[in-house]
Amino acid sequence: MHANQPAARLLRFGAFEADVQTGELRKQGKRLRLQDQPFQLLVMLLEAPGQVVTRDQLRSRLWPRTTVDFDHGLNKAIGKIREALGDSAENPRFVETVARRGYRFVADVAVVREGQPETATDDVAPRGGSGLVALADAGTSPRWSIRARRFSGLALALLLAAALSWSLYPRSHSSPTIRSLAVLPLENISGDPSQDYFAEGITDELITRLAQISALRVISRTSVMTYKSSRKSLPEIGRELNVEAVIEGSVSLVGERIHITAQLIQVATDTHMWARSYDEDLQDTLALQSKVASDIAEQIRVTLNRQEQAALVKSKTVNREAYDAYLKGRYFWNKRTGDGLKKAIEYFGRAIETDPTYAEAYSGLADSYALSGDWEYGVLSPREAFPLARVAATKALALDNSLAEAHTSLAFALDLYGWDWETAEKEYKLAIQLDPGYATAHHWYAWHLMVMGQNSAGILELRKAESLDPLSLIISADIADALCIAHSYDESVQQSKKTLEMDASFAVAHYELGQALAQKHMYDEAIAEFQRAIELAGHSGAFDSNLAYVYAVSGRNEEAIRIVRDLEARQDQNPSADANVALIYVGLGDRDQAMNWLNKAYEARFNPSILLRPGFDVLRSDARFQDLLRRMGLPTSKS
Repeated sequence: MHANQPAARLLRFGAFEADVQTGELRKQGKRLRLQDQPFQLLVMLLEAPGQVVTRDQLRSRLWPRTTVDFDHGLNKAIGKIREALGDSAENPRFVETVARRGYRFVADVAVVREGQPETATDDVAPRGGSGLVALADAGTSPRWSIRARRFSGLALALLLAAALSWSLYPRSHSSPTIRSLAVLPLENISGDPSQDYFAEGITDELITRLAQISALRVISRTSVMTYKSSRKSLPEIGRELNVEAVIEGSVSLVGERIHITAQLIQVATDTHMWARSYDEDLQDTLALQSKVASDIAEQIRVTLNRQEQAALVKSKTVNREAYDAYLKGRYFWNKRTGDGLKKAIEYFGRAIETDPTYAEAYSGLADSYALSGDWEYGVLSPREAFPLARVAATKALALDNSLAEAHTSLAFALDLYGWDWETAEKEYKLAIQLDPGYATAHHWYAWHLMVMGQNSAGILELRKAESLDPLSLIISADIADALCIAHSYDESVQQSKKTLEMDASFAVAHYELGQALAQKHMYDEAIAEFQRAIELAGHSGAFDSNLAYVYAVSGRNEEAIRIVRDLEARQDQNPSADANVALIYVGLGDRDQAMNWLNKAYEARFNPSILLRPGFDVLRSDARFQDLLRRMGLPTSKS
């Protein structure tokens, strides 16, 4: 190893160069994606070309405190280096494995040292064997000396001009202001796959903190997690998410220490704007997250109001066990499955038990309870879910009234089960004021507006949610639903097809497409979509009832009656299905039975958004239907 060698700015080999200062790997000037730890490993190999760098040397420098599987971490890092260089272990052009010892860099390496001008590599390239050539010493070449004398006056003038230009640059050409960005999933480089939840949790927290900046559009978690382990280039990702910059980096948790690297990349030019590493005690994790978010906000030159400044620097010391349980709770909550919600409730409960003052854990618990009572998951009945969600959200707000997620959870519970429309609206507005980048707040507030008869405003709010979470399947599908409610059936069909382009196996998108096709009287096509939804996700009150409704309106009454009888028989298992049964009777033309089942739904505290569906249009002039709306506090005329 060249311990006394001056620090190098660029290490060149083949068509590649490694910039030690910025941590960038480039090929013919184009930046390649390589995380911090693999890059540092590559630099170690480049500093000693032709020599064996032992596994012990790599461990002591790059994994000094690891208590996990070192071999796994090392192999993973080497694999990423070879992937970036287009190299292979079988026929190495760059990195050779030396069995049971370590690795050797087998290509020639040229160096430009710090503070020295770059020189022509064709004049100094080695003619054979592996070696490290210092370009700053290339003046000994006779050819170079002649060129140097010939152009010394011109070079001096250019250097002076460059120095003057550089001194003026920060004042006249400061870094561009960024108005939209995405925090890509931070890579877990601890060498322990079981720590993935921790890396995802840190990613979530950075997104949450940056999303509180009103002047900045920050892509939500659902969309960025699509790119976990993705091989797409940063410009490609940036175009797909429609952002001006991306944050990428890594996380490692070793013992009681957490190490984070982060770098900011401008998408349009694929240029590196900023990079930094952080190393803190695990107890200071929240303070560290605040520091990273504040540093990023400073680099993108975004203007913060006082509330946003306070939110970014806000932090507290948190019990490690409580924080660990909280991150696991969010990890399972984000899976959006019944089993995931059950595990989330368990982990949030553990966090609260460990630290009863942990407001974020109560907020997560409220989120989990609120979703558990919805028809899509069916973990709890609505009557069970509502008080649990309300109590947890209220406790979170009592501990910290600035949590946008807790305000959103409370509003959602009041909407879905409590029918306290006025309070719910205030909570949604406050949540959006506290965190304008929280896509879920816009998403759920949109449905509140729709239920209140404000279709246009609701669709606009859904579009805002979509801009924050462009790859969210449920938001995209809900836009199709809202367009169908607004009787924009052609637009609804196109939106559902857009959702299916993202994921053809997403059952809800087939369900939404079936709804719009039914209103266009394309009954056979609608039936096929509902059947496909059931095939993909199994039977549900919503899917089955819409299939039966189309059977009924298309004259296939026997098939519709068979489904409605089955739903009636399973009423005790799915108390939220009452309104779905009512929809089938609407299709069958039996208004009395339809109203009978809607009144049962009223007693069960059903989700009233189902009444917005065009299938219920034939009941809107019925006095009994209008009375039902009045009892729920809903507007009695449709906008």
